[in-house]
Amino acid sequence: MRIAIVTDAWQPQVNGVVTTLTKTGESLEAMGHEVRFVTPASFRTVPCPTYPEIQLSLWPRRRLTRLLDEFRPEAVHIATEGPLGLAARRYCQRRALAFTTSYHTQFPQYLHMRLPIPVAWCYAYLRWFHGAAARTLVPTDHQREELVKWGFRNLVIWSRGVDTDLFRPRERADEAGERPILMYMGRVAVEKNIEAFLSLDLPGTKHVVGDGPDLPALQARHPEVRFTGFRFGEELARSLAGADVFVFPSRTDTLGLVMLEAMACGVPIAAYPVTGPLDVVVDGVTGALDEDLGRAVQRALTLDGAACREHALKYSWRRCSEQFHSHLAANPRSFRQAVTAGHPR
Repeated sequence: MRIAIVTDAWQPQVNGVVTTLTKTGESLEAMGHEVRFVTPASFRTVPCPTYPEIQLSLWPRRRLTRLLDEFRPEAVHIATEGPLGLAARRYCQRRALAFTTSYHTQFPQYLHMRLPIPVAWCYAYLRWFHGAAARTLVPTDHQREELVKWGFRNLVIWSRGVDTDLFRPRERADEAGERPILMYMGRVAVEKNIEAFLSLDLPGTKHVVGDGPDLPALQARHPEVRFTGFRFGEELARSLAGADVFVFPSRTDTLGLVMLEAMACGVPIAAYPVTGPLDVVVDGVTGALDEDLGRAVQRALTLDGAACREHALKYSWRRCSEQFHSHLAANPRSFRQAVTAGHPR
């Protein structure tokens, strides 16, 4: 099958959305499908206000139309709700092509933290955007339940995977600092609630692996914390495996892929009992969920890393990609028929 995936989030961004799409594309191709990504790399872009790592494509309609016409996809998946997502949505609707979408990010909450925009307004836009899709793919049951409350429909589960060859238990001698090593890994931004972790009065050493707009302010307020910046590949996996507890302070993530990566390394999770942690962490086995994050850390330190690893082995990118493929809306007519059946470009 020829599968087009349209996304406003793409490399060089480092986040769970990009990782999920990249790994899914690789797995689909290994399964024999032809995958074409339509990303900001093919368009003129400007940085997104308040979120400059995201590049917004300028006037993408004509070029996106040309790219999709040339590829002739049998299924179209729209991964994000930005300019490229809007252009792809319009493209499919004008040709009467069924398409799917996915809900990766809690933009209503993220935007509300930065600008005085009511959460309900953002959900109204997202409900309109995804309402035209044959199906909207969401990562967890808790996320589906939350969106149903906001009036979303046609929601199906598309879980996540983890590279258990790269992320695996290793010797814990690499990370500097007094034990226990308490680690956060990911984007350093207001929506990640990292201050809730760094302000805890706990023994040991706190590590923050990642970068983002809040990094300078957090470095200034917490000189005792070891900030490493971004790490990748083997270096990243070694750092993660060197932690004693992975602390996930976010209350707004749809899942939190980094938790699966930590568990694959044999590192238990400390988090709040909210969407994301509730779906991937087994409280008291692979992590500790508590409204008191400090208490969660203390409980997580007592858990068995082998149980974390065993749990993470249940998540594979192959299984994730098979699930993705099963939800696609394959169009019954050929692409050429759809283009020439009176639906204008």
